[in-house]
Amino acid sequence: MPFCSSLLLGQSGFCPPDFPDLYCSSPVRTSHRRRRKAKRYGALRLTLAAANAAKNDAGNSKSAKLITFLGKGGSGKTTAAIFAAQHYAMSGLKTCLVIQSQDPTAEYLLNCKIGPSLTECTDNLSALRLETTKMMLEPLKRLKQADGRLNMTQGVLEGVVGEELGVLPGMDSIFSALELERLVGFFGNVVSRNSEIGKFDVVIYDGISTEETIRMIGATSKARLYLKYLRSLAEKTDLGRVAGPSLLRLADDALSLTGRSTSLNGRMSSEIWDYLEQTLEKGSCVFAEPHKFGCYLVMNPTNPLSLNCALRHWGCAIQAGARVSGAFVVTPPNSPITFSETVEINFSPLPFAFIPHLEFGIHLHWKEIMMSNQSKDARALLSETTNKSLLSSVQFDPSNKSVKLFMPGFDKSEIKLYQFRGGSELLVEAGDQRRVICLPPQIQGKVAGAKFVDRSLVITIR
Repeated sequence: MPFCSSLLLGQSGFCPPDFPDLYCSSPVRTSHRRRRKAKRYGALRLTLAAANAAKNDAGNSKSAKLITFLGKGGSGKTTAAIFAAQHYAMSGLKTCLVIQSQDPTAEYLLNCKIGPSLTECTDNLSALRLETTKMMLEPLKRLKQADGRLNMTQGVLEGVVGEELGVLPGMDSIFSALELERLVGFFGNVVSRNSEIGKFDVVIYDGISTEETIRMIGATSKARLYLKYLRSLAEKTDLGRVAGPSLLRLADDALSLTGRSTSLNGRMSSEIWDYLEQTLEKGSCVFAEPHKFGCYLVMNPTNPLSLNCALRHWGCAIQAGARVSGAFVVTPPNSPITFSETVEINFSPLPFAFIPHLEFGIHLHWKEIMMSNQSKDARALLSETTNKSLLSSVQFDPSNKSVKLFMPGFDKSEIKLYQFRGGSELLVEAGDQRRVICLPPQIQGKVAGAKFVDRSLVITIR
């Protein structure tokens, strides 16, 4: 599954891949005792580095909570994002609204000009519009500074002019993720030079599209598998053994992966790979923790396509490793509230609330809107961090040797199951998303059959 297996098995550990050890790959003859000693000291250095990073974390301000919204275009995602921003700001929390589009809707609703730098709209509420052409300049600057210290490209990188570079497909999501990390701090101990971590209590992200947002949610968990293969390539090939340490040194110096107080000099490459794996695991687990991440569906009840899309996005978000916290129904103008039963039937047990319709073209009095009875339930839903009524997306039944996957928005024909590593894992493919589920020892085996029951896929293991 995309998020760490500890969330599936209820344990503190996870299923780390078996990586070869660089200490054993050296052609130099070394006694078993010396290798064991090197490994022991290497593990000790990694433990001390992790302890120092944790100490630095404790001294820094806590990371912000990230809130995002999923739904069909035109269903009211931006309206819900601004409503949430106003709610948290009026509750006394320092809030940052992050917009990633050129759509001026947010400016009309907030009556505030939003640009690529932080703009204070009201008390406790700041807004920021992400522009990739500007976001790509800072990472390039860091790479140039790192290359200047390490002299790896002999000045070639210094000749790259960032202002003349255009935006390629895929860059929007990559640089947006880096910017959100700068604001939120997914990885905690990864300290950026110009980090805004601790400045805000809540960061609300209104992305370009729901599909891109879901991709970003699952990025860290998917990157762990790529990291595994990259590590194998770096440790088992001559090219990797030559180029790997230099590339790791450049990445560490440019992105501060191991913190400013540590250095790769004198550290083993295996320690750095382990550190990267632990960092990605920590980042992937954030999206399943309600106190760190809130994900809400948004729908227009008068549009059946909007309802169906919300159901589909619910299932896709689960596939990506997120825990959906609730749903918001944007009330259409001049229509009675007669959609509660329809929403409850389709989205139970997910809690939901109605957001009042907001008029364009007039100055909005947000204090009156937020204090009205129509906003009461929506504000209560945003304030709730835990909901015991929500089902776990994966349930194991050792007595019947079965696995139950909650997959709303899909039918059985859209779900594919694979097993590539014996019977210890189960790969589930649906909604253009893949997740790996680590099976507990008492259920491990080959898939014998599967049936779809009440939006859940029940898989029997033999």
